[in-house]
Amino acid sequence: MSAAALRSDDGAATHDVCRQCRVSITVVIYSAMALAHSKLTAQGQISVPATVRRKLGIGPGSVLEWDDDGERVVVRRVGRYSSEDVHRSLFPTRPQPRTLADLKAGVRQHIRKRHAGR
Repeated sequence: MSAAALRSDDGAATHDVCRQCRVSITVVIYSAMALAHSKLTAQGQISVPATVRRKLGIGPGSVLEWDDDGERVVVRRVGRYSSEDVHRSLFPTRPQPRTLADLKAGVRQHIRKRHAGR
């Protein structure tokens, strides 16, 4: 199968025209080297190469998010949340400050309520 190749002046794209089937194929060539390559399995799974895992700081159980960015799909590590971040999202307003006497009275009241039927 013979093909004719046309290259632009900057070498950014290659157009191959198959004489047998008359189909034009465009291949974009990037000047930067790829960080790594992965292969898609029949089950739709990919392996994340070690270099990418180290760069993203991920390991087993890490969650990745996939974003559509026009003509690209961007893969990034999902942000990690501290216990303080989780607490702020669950309780948006700060609790009222209490004295030690208030805390002791609350514990006493809870114990009396819980053990009242004995």
